[in-house]
Amino acid sequence: MLGGEQCTGGTIPASRIVSAATALVEGVGIALDSLRASKTRAALTILGVAIGVAVVMAMASAITGLNSSFESAIESTGPKTFFVFRFWSTGLALNDPGRNAALFRNPPLTQDEASLLRRLPSVRAIVIAESAPADAQVGDQEEPEVAVAGRSAYWPVLAGGDMVSGRSYTAVEEAAGAKVVVLSEKLASRFFSGQDPVGREIKLAGQKYTVLGVWTPPPDLFGGGAQNFAIIPWVTFHHNLISPWGSAQFLILPTDAATMTGAMDEVTAALRAARGLRPTQDNTFALVTQDKILDIWNQLTGVFFVVMLALSGVGLMVGGVGVVAVMMISVTERTREIGVRKALGATRGAILWQFLVEAATLTFIGGAVGMALGGGIAYAIAHLTPVPAKVPLLSIVAALLVSILTGVVFGVVPAQRAAHMDPVEALRYE
Repeated sequence: MLGGEQCTGGTIPASRIVSAATALVEGVGIALDSLRASKTRAALTILGVAIGVAVVMAMASAITGLNSSFESAIESTGPKTFFVFRFWSTGLALNDPGRNAALFRNPPLTQDEASLLRRLPSVRAIVIAESAPADAQVGDQEEPEVAVAGRSAYWPVLAGGDMVSGRSYTAVEEAAGAKVVVLSEKLASRFFSGQDPVGREIKLAGQKYTVLGVWTPPPDLFGGGAQNFAIIPWVTFHHNLISPWGSAQFLILPTDAATMTGAMDEVTAALRAARGLRPTQDNTFALVTQDKILDIWNQLTGVFFVVMLALSGVGLMVGGVGVVAVMMISVTERTREIGVRKALGATRGAILWQFLVEAATLTFIGGAVGMALGGGIAYAIAHLTPVPAKVPLLSIVAALLVSILTGVVFGVVPAQRAAHMDPVEALRYE
């Protein structure tokens, strides 16, 4: 039993491992020589694969970043928090106007209903939330279309984040409809750079508000603190800003002793009683859990994932066709070489392996180029847009494996042609 030549118990002989490794190295070397010899053909092949891989990397990084941020934004409200909406639908049924009309006939959620729910034994806190765009102005500085959120006084508990300076408004200030505001850190920097904004005035939709504090939110869908927004008492918002279709919603946090299911049942019963709904009538409101919102979000990003696969598939198909063309030409140009190798004892398997390695090397280089391009695009997205793109490690591994597989699949036909050549005819080829 010398040099591992004897095969016992299913052990692979060392000579076969060395032979396969040698063939692999030789195949890669020949493929690189082919690249240098026919740069244009090889470049077109690499380009097709690179485009497909770059699309996968860029879109996967964007989707991964969005998913991570969206989950963080939802979870920042607390694991038991749920939402009450005027209506909830995964999408308007364009072919069913009756269904849409029924949804919009639901009465808006009101402050009285929020007060009713706040008194329930299972409810620890409830926040009314509504939003609308408004122009902001401090002196001669203007910022159009600032997101203004109207929220009830308990909002900091559910929103998370940090109050950088000052404070939020109280329940008394909210009930009085006080014109006070909490600014995001970015908006405060925009208007009061280098100065303490607390106690100063800002105009929202042409009306003066006193700045009470500056708040930095937790990471959310588009980076949180990078946004320009202002938070004012919901009563003030309701009186001074216009929000379409009664878009107020409730965020409800159950008590520590209550379960989310129990709290949802109690809220449902209280709202149905307040609205005078009979047992046979459907709810005219919608209770939605965090899991439901995440499911809808994942369905949405799943559509983008399918589009991503389709686009990357086109690029890989182009690269695959290029592989067939390049390898067919390579086989034809090296017909005499194949004949000599067969005459010296090379088997069909050895010839097949050599050309498959060459094809896989071509597409692997394309995959590596595409990975670099995709990483660059993801970096640009993360730093030049609000989308927090992150390149997942799995997408890197998958991109390289798919690029190699493309070379193997599309390289089979040329490799089979080379492997089945008649050595005598091949040696006669001029």
